[in-house]
Amino acid sequence: MGLTPALLKSGAMPITLAFAQSRESHPLLPPLPAVTCTTQASMLTGRPPSGHGGVGNGWYFRELGEIAFWKQSAALLEGTTLFDRWRESRPASSSAQIFWWWNLPSRADLSVTPRPTYWADGRKSPDIHANPSSLRKRLNERLGTFPLFRFWGPGADIKSTRWIADAILDVLAEDRPGLCLGYLPHLDYDLQRFGPGGPQALRAASQLDGEIGRLLDAAEDGGYQVVLVSEYGITSVQQAVHPNRVLRKEGWLEVHPARNGALLDPGVSRAFAVCDHQCAQVHVADPADVGDVRKLLEKLEGVGQVLDLDAMASIGLAHPRCGELFLLAESGYWFAYPYWEGADQEPDFARTVDIHRKPGYDPCELFLDPARPLAKLRALAKVAASKMGWRVNMNVVPLDTGLVKGSHGLLPATDEEGPVWIGPSELRPKLHQGKVRAEDALSKLA
Repeated sequence: MGLTPALLKSGAMPITLAFAQSRESHPLLPPLPAVTCTTQASMLTGRPPSGHGGVGNGWYFRELGEIAFWKQSAALLEGTTLFDRWRESRPASSSAQIFWWWNLPSRADLSVTPRPTYWADGRKSPDIHANPSSLRKRLNERLGTFPLFRFWGPGADIKSTRWIADAILDVLAEDRPGLCLGYLPHLDYDLQRFGPGGPQALRAASQLDGEIGRLLDAAEDGGYQVVLVSEYGITSVQQAVHPNRVLRKEGWLEVHPARNGALLDPGVSRAFAVCDHQCAQVHVADPADVGDVRKLLEKLEGVGQVLDLDAMASIGLAHPRCGELFLLAESGYWFAYPYWEGADQEPDFARTVDIHRKPGYDPCELFLDPARPLAKLRALAKVAASKMGWRVNMNVVPLDTGLVKGSHGLLPATDEEGPVWIGPSELRPKLHQGKVRAEDALSKLA
C-alpha cells in the first residue's frame, strides 16, 4: 500500500501511528522487484521470486509469445500459500482474501477481487468476482457497484479503498473467517502522481488512516489480531527511461504494423524490455547477443544496474520467467514501456487506460492529458456516452512521462522510505539485521 515510517511520522496518520506505537514495528525488506504482485506473492508463499515465479506485475509468457500484466490466478504461484497452510492447520476455520492479489481464482475459502465486465461491443463496466458467488450478490446489494474507475485511472481516489474496507467489514461481521487478508491501495495514486513529499501525499495518508481506523475498531470488537504490512515505499522520480525505444532504434526490437498502430512483436524481436516501475526484465532471444544488449543498455542515462542471470540468482530472482538481463533504475528514474520510434504509428491503446494490452506498466494512466483542452469535460462526456451503450474511444491519457513524480521497485535506500511490518510480538517473524523479510512477514499466521 506504500505505507512508510516517514508517512507514519508525518502527522497525517494519528490512528495508524498509535497502533504502531502500541505494537512492534519493524522495517520490511521487500524482494526485487519491489512491486505489488511480487511482494504479495512472497508474503503468501513464504518464498522469494525464484521460488514462487511471480517475477513482476507482468512478464513474458514464452509459450504464448505474449507479454501479459496483472494476471490474477493463484495457480501461477509455485508452492503452497498461506491459505493452504491455514486450511491444513485449522480445517474448521475459514479464510478470506479481499482484493489481495493472486485472487482469480484464490486459494482462500472466501474471495473478492475486481473483475470488469467486457461487453461484446467493446464497453467495460465495473464489477467484482467473488467466491462463493452469493458473496458478490450480497456485497453489490449492500455496498453498491464497486467503483472500478476510482480504483485505477485518472479518477482513482479514496472511494475505491473505502468500498474495499466496507467489504472487509462485511465479511468479518457476516462470515467470521479465522484469517482475513485485505488490500487497501489508496497511497499508490497521489504518491505516484505528485510524489511522496507534498501536501497531496499527506492528504492521501490521512484518508487512508481513516479507513485503517475503521478496520482496527472492527478487529478489536471481533477479537481479531492485526498485522499491518506494506509492500514497498514510493519515492520521488523526475524522469523516465525508455529502453524499448533504444532497442527499437538499434534494430533489436520488432513491431507488427497493425491497422491500430505498431504493436510490440516479442516473438520475433531479438531483444525487448518488460518495464515494471523502476525495474525491467530484458529478454534476449540469442544468448550470443546478451553482451551487446547489455553494453547498449548500460549506457542509458537512468539505468543504475544491469544484472545477468548469475546476479539474479544471488538475490533470489532467477526463474524461467525472467529475462536474460534485469534492469534497475537509478534513484530518481523509472522505466517507461513505450517502444514505438520514428515512423512507427502510435498504438491506439497508448492514450487509454488499458492495463492488459499494454506490454508494460503505465503510470500515465493516472492522469488526464493536460495538453488537451477541457480534458475532464471530454472524459465525462465519453463516460456518459459509454453508459448509453455507445462505443467510445477513451483516449484521455497523456504520453508525457514527466508528469509522474513517484515510483517504486527498488530496495529502499533508507528504512524511513521503505515498507513496514506492524503487529503483536507473538506474530512477529524472525528478524534479519533488524528487518522483516517479505517472505517471512506472515509466517506466524499459520
